[in-house]
This record gives sequence, C-alpha cells and structure tokens, in this order.
Amino acid sequence: MEVFVSVPKKSEVMETFLPESVRRYLEERFQVRYSPLERNLAPEEVSVYAGNAQVIITGWGHPRLDVGTVEGTGIRLIAHTGGSVGSLVSPEIYGRGIRVISGNNLYADSVAEGVLAYMLTALRRIPDYVDRVRDGGWSGEQDVSEGLLDQTVGLAGMGAISLRLMKLLQLFHVKIKIFSRYPVDAGILERYGAEQVSLEELFSTCKIVSLHSSMSESTRGMIGREHFALLQDGALFINTARGGIVREEEMVEALREKRFRAILDVYCQEPLCQDSPLRHMDNVYCMPHQAGPTRDRRPLIGRRLVDNIVKFQAGEEMELEITREYAGRMTAGG
Repeated sequence: MEVFVSVPKKSEVMETFLPESVRRYLEERFQVRYSPLERNLAPEEVSVYAGNAQVIITGWGHPRLDVGTVEGTGIRLIAHTGGSVGSLVSPEIYGRGIRVISGNNLYADSVAEGVLAYMLTALRRIPDYVDRVRDGGWSGEQDVSEGLLDQTVGLAGMGAISLRLMKLLQLFHVKIKIFSRYPVDAGILERYGAEQVSLEELFSTCKIVSLHSSMSESTRGMIGREHFALLQDGALFINTARGGIVREEEMVEALREKRFRAILDVYCQEPLCQDSPLRHMDNVYCMPHQAGPTRDRRPLIGRRLVDNIVKFQAGEEMELEITREYAGRMTAGG
C-alpha cells in the first residue's frame, strides 16, 4: 500500500510528529512518498502530489479535503497528525467511503494532564511564590493558597478531554458538574458521580470552571459577562478550548473586578497582542497555547497513526478513527 506524506519537509510537524524514527517505522511497512515542498500543499496540488496513494498523512495548516481536492486520487484513508479534523475534512468525504483517523484521543490525554497542572498551579499560586522567592522574599501571613481536594469542578463541554480529565480528578475526590449541549451518557455520570447541569448553574455553583466546548458558530461567544457575574468570589476560570468561545472583552472587564482568577491557554488572537491587558493582570496566568500535546508525546502520536494504518490495511478496527458524526462536532481547527 502506498502512503503519501503531505506534511512539509523541515517543518515542525515533520520533525516532531514524524521524526526519523517514525519515518523509518512507516517506511518498513509501506511504500512511502513525501511532499517535496517546504510549505503546505495548495488545494489544487493535492491530487497532483497524492496521485494513486491510498493513504495521505496530513498536519496542521493542510488545505481542506473535499470531493474536489481528492478527485482523481486513490485516497481511501486520511491520517491527520493533528487532533480535530473539523476544518480538514468535509462531510462529503465520508460519502465517498474515505475513512479518517487522527491523534485526537492522544491529544486529549495530554491536554487533560495540562488542565490538571493548570488547576494545581493556579490554586497553589505557584508562579507567585516562585517569583517572590526569586526576588528574595518568602511566605507571608496574608498568603492564600488552596488545594484541589474536595472542590466542586465544572466542565463546560463534554468530549474526549473532559472524559479523561474526569478520570484524573477522581484522585482528588472532587464533585463534578457538566454542561453539555448533548445528553451525557448516564453510565458516565454514574461512574464519576457527576451531574449534568445548565451553564448558569455550572458558573454559579462551581469553584473551578474549565472550558472544553468545541469551537463552532453555535458556540462562538457562548461565554460572556452574564456568566462571569455568576462566579463566586475566589473562583477559578480555565480556558484550554478556544479563545473565540469567550467574549474576551467582557471577560477582561469581569477580571478587572478581581473577584475571580483565570488561567488562560487560548485567546481570540494568537499570539496574544502585546498590549493585551491580560498580560499584566495579577489575577490572570497566561500560557502560550501549551496545554498539549507536549513535544515528548508527538512521536508517539505519529507512531500510533502508523499502527492504525497497518490495521486499516488488514481490515481491522482502528481505535483512532474519527466518524462522520464525531467530526461534525469537532472544533474547526487543530
């Protein structure tokens, strides 16, 4: 079986997701061709370079694959090194019998770990203490640090990341509340002692609110001043989803009141503007879109995609497969 790797050579995606060891692993199993370009293909170039290859491996920034772009190719499987395929694959692709796999589940593991790290970092105010000690100071009587144990945590959005985060949170005996636009499986709620609630109840009753909704036209600007006004004093808001789900200016206004704190990993514009007030607020920790996957996990994602391509060839079930329904609920981007 022939595999075409459309990832630009010498790119970050090639060097981290498909390093030499993973490329060798791929080449031992398939006939492999690589894009000769140091940029992503243009839409009209996909059919030219993919040719008769049955599998195409893609990365961040790849042009959308629809009926037109794959016309005349032999593509039967799309293997995406990214997580979401929301902006990569059109629904019509599935109608052509083409199947899709991605690193989504592996991304979810890493992002859930990142969210947990963010929670603990913010609650314990680790950066503040590190800065204080570095500047020659120590702790003070008025210091306030908190733990995650026995807190009430709200998850706004239910998907792969939320599910994995719930497993991690069990160690801390937290109470979990979930907002989702879709009914959450009763078995999941029972397993984790969780409760599905409205968005308003989530914000008003949870000490920690972590945003995990996918980005779509229906969720754009979903969170605004009316929700931040519901947060209890001392609450923590975390966003590792997408900046556009939050009305950022309204969030900034609410944060200026200093009733609650935030740790943010995503923004409406990235990189975050130099003059953004978020950069200078002492009740906000800003991270440069680093929740996951961490770089050490990227070769594993590449290798697991190769393993799934082997299963595709053998007619076996692929654990990284993204169904048409699931793709339709994914963030456009990623």
